[in-house]
Amino acid sequence: MRIGLGIVLALALSGCVERKPATVAFSVEEAAFIRKTGTTVITGHAFRTKPSGVVVNAAGQLVRLVPATAYARERFANFYGTRKFVPHRDYPRDDNPDPAYGDYTRTTKAEANGRFVFEKVAPGDYFVTTQVIWGDEDALSREGGSVYDSVTVTGKETQPLHLILSGY
Repeated sequence: MRIGLGIVLALALSGCVERKPATVAFSVEEAAFIRKTGTTVITGHAFRTKPSGVVVNAAGQLVRLVPATAYARERFANFYGTRKFVPHRDYPRDDNPDPAYGDYTRTTKAEANGRFVFEKVAPGDYFVTTQVIWGDEDALSREGGSVYDSVTVTGKETQPLHLILSGY
């Protein structure tokens, strides 16, 4: 019995990402480019594949476009580590971002098929993030989690930039 518990504990801890205290302050000046009007369109599809092979889309989920400032890079590194997916069970419970951080992001909702669009995006480096979660909201643990990808907008794009947010 102890061996089984030890294995479960080791597996649980192996999925954890070390959360470090913030060392970089949020800078309104560094994030200001997100408020400019650009010409680029970013489209995407957010989904996750269950172990059974069934695809779950991020239907109705909020999708965030985040300027990749030093503050955001540190937050994403602390949250995701080296991965592009964090399981719901590993979300930090004590995350308190700078209030201005949210003011310098853009949001849209994913359609039922997990597709999303950001229009008139200004040049800059961005993170695009959302959740793909399923299961009973009242359950102790839900499945799925948070996914992200990064994108650079040059302003010279003639076609939409397309992202796949699946965490793979």
